[in-house]
Amino acid sequence: MQSIYAMHQSGSDNLEKQEKFLQASIENIVDLYLIMLSSLVEIRKKEMEYQVLAQQKHLATPEERNPNLRFINNPILVALDANNSLSIALENRKINNWQANDDTILMLLQIIKQSELYQKYMAKKAVTFEEERFFVADMFSELIAPNEKLYSYLEDFKLTWVDDIPVVNTQILKQLKQITHEEQSLKVPPIYKDAEDKDFAVDLFRKTVLNETELAKEFIDKTPNWDIDRIAELDTIIMKMAICEFLKFPSIPIKVTINEYLELAKEYSTPKSSIFINGILDNLVKDFQLKNRINKVGRGLM
Repeated sequence: MQSIYAMHQSGSDNLEKQEKFLQASIENIVDLYLIMLSSLVEIRKKEMEYQVLAQQKHLATPEERNPNLRFINNPILVALDANNSLSIALENRKINNWQANDDTILMLLQIIKQSELYQKYMAKKAVTFEEERFFVADMFSELIAPNEKLYSYLEDFKLTWVDDIPVVNTQILKQLKQITHEEQSLKVPPIYKDAEDKDFAVDLFRKTVLNETELAKEFIDKTPNWDIDRIAELDTIIMKMAICEFLKFPSIPIKVTINEYLELAKEYSTPKSSIFINGILDNLVKDFQLKNRINKVGRGLM
C-alpha cells in the first residue's frame, strides 16, 4: 500500500525500482529484529563493565566490592549472549548499532536499574527460572520497547521501520516467553515462511499497479454519490488492492481480504474510511459472486 502510494506521489512509473525498495524494506525487518533483541545482550554487557569498574575504585563501597550478580547472571540474558543463531545473524548482517551508539544502551540500563521492576527483582532472596524469564520479558515490554528515545533513534536510522517496530517487538516478546528451563536457545526466525510467502508482496504490488485502471472501474459505479476525485487516495489504493486479491489471488479467503484492508483503512486513512470501504467491498463481493467472477480454491475460502 505504501509503495503504491509512494509511486503515485512521486509520479514515477519505474516499477522495478519500487519493487526493489519494497523487497529491501521487508528484508530490513530482520535488521530491526536483531537490533532490538541484541539490546538485551548489550545492556547486560554494560552492567558487567560497570561492576568491574566499580570494584576497582579506590574507595569502593561494600556493595561495589560485592555486587548483586542476579541481573548479569540471569539465565535468559546469559543464554542470549551465548546464542549462536543470534551471533551469526548479527555478524552476517553486519549489525553493530550498539557498539557505535552505546549511549542509548547506557540510557536504557539506567532506566532499568531505577525501575521498580528491577528493584523488586534484585531484592528477592531467591528466584525461580520462571521468575527470571518473567523479569526479562517484562523488562523488554515495559521498559525497553516503549522507550521514546529508542523509538526516535530507530525512526531516524530507518524511516520504514516505523510500522515494523510493533511487529518485531511482539515477536521478540513471544519468543522470550516461550523459553523454558530445558530449552533456553532462541532461533532467529526467517522473514518468510516459504517461497510463496516471499513472492506475495511483490506479486500483489505488481498486479495492482499494472491493473489500476481496470481495478478502479470495478468500484467507480458502486460510488454514485461520490466524485472519484473526492475519495481519499489511500482509500482508492486499498480498494484496488482488495479487489486484486478477490480476483487474482485464489488462495486468499474473502473474509481475510476484507478484514485486513479494513484494518489498513482504520490505521492509515480517514476516520470514516473503513465504513465506506466496507460498504463498497461488500457490494462488490456480492456482485462478483453473482457473476461467478470469484474463484477461490480450498475449503472455507468463500
